[in-house]
Amino acid sequence: MDGDAERDFETFVRANAHRLLHAATLLTGDRGRGEDLVQNTLARTYLNWHRIRHEDPLTYVRRGLVNGHRDWWRRKPSHERPVAHLPEGRAPDDPAAEHARRDAVLRALAGLTKRERAVIVLRYYEDLTEAEIARVLDIAAGTVKSTANRALGKLRVSPQLVAAEATS
Repeated sequence: MDGDAERDFETFVRANAHRLLHAATLLTGDRGRGEDLVQNTLARTYLNWHRIRHEDPLTYVRRGLVNGHRDWWRRKPSHERPVAHLPEGRAPDDPAAEHARRDAVLRALAGLTKRERAVIVLRYYEDLTEAEIARVLDIAAGTVKSTANRALGKLRVSPQLVAAEATS
């Protein structure tokens, strides 16, 4: 990779790493797996940077995050299972209450299908339009709408979010 391309890639990573990590953490439900997902996706992006840098690299990376998570989900050991409730911790104060709310959101997202979770993260965290989400996920815009509607319906009645809302 030439010096200009290298600088472009470094600038891209600096500008987007934080939001990519947050999106990956929401997709995976775990910060460590989110970090791994971002690292692997950016490594693949680096190898293809010469081809994608003048197109839409952020869409390429977002698609890579979703696809990488989907691949991990297929390969994950069968003994790993998400739990419905985490053990109770100490009495909530402000930082802990905020952490509990974030944890409730992660647990609620874990109850969605992979596609539903991807649509919600891309729509409400990444603030993408339905057309952009359709392009990232390679699905029809109508599928994005119906998937978002179904996912939001599940989240509205999610015991994790209902309980978190009641305690805040």
